[in-house]
Amino acid sequence: MIRGTTGLIAHIGYPTHTFKSPLIYNPYFERTGIDAVVVPMGCRPDHYPALLTSVFHLTNIVGALITMPHKVTTAGLVDECSAAVRIAGACNAVRRSPDGRLVGELFDGEGFVRGARRKGARLAGASALVVGAGGVGSAIAASLAGAEVGALRLFDTAPRAAESLAERLRAHHPAVEVTTGSRDPAGCDIVVNATPLGMREDDPLPLDTTRLSPQALVGEVVLKDEMTPFLRAAASRGCRIQVGTDMLFEQIPAYLEFFGLATTTAERLRELARLET
Repeated sequence: MIRGTTGLIAHIGYPTHTFKSPLIYNPYFERTGIDAVVVPMGCRPDHYPALLTSVFHLTNIVGALITMPHKVTTAGLVDECSAAVRIAGACNAVRRSPDGRLVGELFDGEGFVRGARRKGARLAGASALVVGAGGVGSAIAASLAGAEVGALRLFDTAPRAAESLAERLRAHHPAVEVTTGSRDPAGCDIVVNATPLGMREDDPLPLDTTRLSPQALVGEVVLKDEMTPFLRAAASRGCRIQVGTDMLFEQIPAYLEFFGLATTTAERLRELARLET
């Protein structure tokens, strides 16, 4: 029930027909008695900067969830932001501070890290490989560095993208050994496919899965099918796996904390979500 006291969380992107967040957050708010609602707001790029400023003039705004195509633009519109935002050059959450400043954060990578930790992965001092240095790969790499992995290997078919990301990581996390140019997973404790490979059954695998250590945690960002060919190959090696939707659900508790709302677990969110509607 939306009432005069209801706090608004704007979910801003374009187009909106694929938005899943209202179907996850709102059932949780309803069941828990949180007087808030996530509202999809479709906005084309030309109008977005003005909209973001305007929406935070609302007195009952709790915050904003930002999705494509506005994540990169948002990083340049907020007044302050985290190291993850500066490294990835993208922002997917905004709140207003008590003094009126817009604070930006990025939770894609945090969702991956939280999921990995809940599966028992040891991140501090670990070695990790991230294949794909685009938006989601940059976010995951930033969060892994923030979790104090010891070594981080980056690969992208556009080598300059990987090297540029590596430079930003080295600047913000000098203690992490960052290398580029290889997607060989041998010896890596954490391996992540952060590319679109796996959206189609006939896609090639993002790396040579025969080189995976059976002790590795292998993660995926593709959401289309939970068990992609890459994850099936990793599982056949005995690896622990993390499906793409784990990253989605694991980042929502971080959003709730960021917005100052009562948080929960990924399992509870999955239980209440109405994604089939």
